[in-house]
Amino acid sequence: MGLTSGKVLALAVVTAVLLFAGTVWLWPRLARRSVRAVAGRVGLLLATQLALFAAVGLAANQAFGFYAGWADLFGRETGQGVVVDHAGGGQGPLRVVGTRPVKGPGGSRPETGGQIQKVEIVGRTTRIATPAYVYLPPEYFQPRYRTRTFPAAVVLTGYPGTAEALVEKLEYPRTALDLAGRGRIQPMILVMLRPTVAPPRDTECVDIPGGPRTESFFARDLPDAVLARYRAGREPGSWGVIGNSTGGYCALKLALHHPGVYAAGAGLSAYYEAPIDATTGDLFHGDEELENRADLWWYLKHKPAPDTSLLVTSSKSGESNYEDTLEFIERVKATGRTRISSIILESGGHNFNTWRREIPAALQWMSGRLSDR
Repeated sequence: MGLTSGKVLALAVVTAVLLFAGTVWLWPRLARRSVRAVAGRVGLLLATQLALFAAVGLAANQAFGFYAGWADLFGRETGQGVVVDHAGGGQGPLRVVGTRPVKGPGGSRPETGGQIQKVEIVGRTTRIATPAYVYLPPEYFQPRYRTRTFPAAVVLTGYPGTAEALVEKLEYPRTALDLAGRGRIQPMILVMLRPTVAPPRDTECVDIPGGPRTESFFARDLPDAVLARYRAGREPGSWGVIGNSTGGYCALKLALHHPGVYAAGAGLSAYYEAPIDATTGDLFHGDEELENRADLWWYLKHKPAPDTSLLVTSSKSGESNYEDTLEFIERVKATGRTRISSIILESGGHNFNTWRREIPAALQWMSGRLSDR
C-alpha cells in the first residue's frame, strides 16, 4: 500500500486507537514496580506515541501532499532516469501514460468536462526527466476549435510537494473548468508539476554548476515538450507560470528572467531569494553572478526591467512574507516597466486552504494577461 493510500491512513488510526485503549486497559496490571511491569509501561507508551505520530504524519501528508511515496519520504526516490530520444526512434519529449476526467459537472466526456492527462517529460537539452499532469479544457476536444491554439500556464507546487496535490488538493483543473464555464477565464492548458525535478534535492529552479539545469528545463525544454504534443500557443504572450511557496519563487524568477517565454508569473506565498540549506546543498558553487541572478531583489536593482506581469500574494496575519511582499511590490513599481499586482488577505497561513482561496482570482488574473489566438 502506498504512502498516500487511504487504507494506510485508516490502518494507522485504528492501530493508534487500539494501542491507546490497550494502554488504558492494561495500565492497572502494569502498576507494579517489577522490571517487567516498568518495561511494559514504557513499551505501551512508546508504541502509542509512535502510532499517534504516524497517524498524524500520514494525515498531514494526505492534506498537504509533501511526499508522493515511501521512496520519496525516505530520500530514495528513483524517478531520475533519463530517456534518450534518438531521432526518428523515440516517442518525443512528452509521453502520455494515463488519462482521467475532471471532477465537476461536465461528466466523463472530454468534450464537456475536459481531461487530465498524466505525462512523462524528458528535457531535450537538459536531459531532466519528470512526471507531470496536463489539463486540457473541453474546447480542446470540440470540433469547432480543432484548429485553435490555447494559452498555457505552468503550475508548480512547493517543496517537496507532489504534482498530484495540484490536481486533488488545490483543484486547479476543477477551478479552471468552473471559471471558464462561467466566462471568468478563457480556456487554458495547465501543465502541473513540482519544481523538484531532481528529487530529493531542492534545486530552487537554478542551473546548478555541474548539476541539474532546472531553470533551463522550465524556460526551454518544458515549453518545447508541450508544444510538440499539444495545440498550445507559440506566440509571445501565450504562456504564464504560477506556483505556491517554492513554486511561487520559481514562477516569479522565470517570468523575470524569461519574459519572452512567460508573459506572466504568479507567486502565491512566494519568497524572493533562493535559500541555502540541507535540502538545497550548494546551488551556486562560488558563482557570484549565478547567485545574484537567483536573488530577485538584486535582479530588480541591477538588471533592465523586463516586459512581464507579476502577481504576488500574502496575508496580513499568518504569512511570514507579508513585509517582504509589500517591499517587493514597491521595488517592482519603481522599475516603471514590469507590472505588479497583488492579493493580500486579512489572515491565512502558508497552507493549501489559503492557496485555494487565492487560486480563482490568480487564474482570472493570469487569463487576462495571456493572448488568445
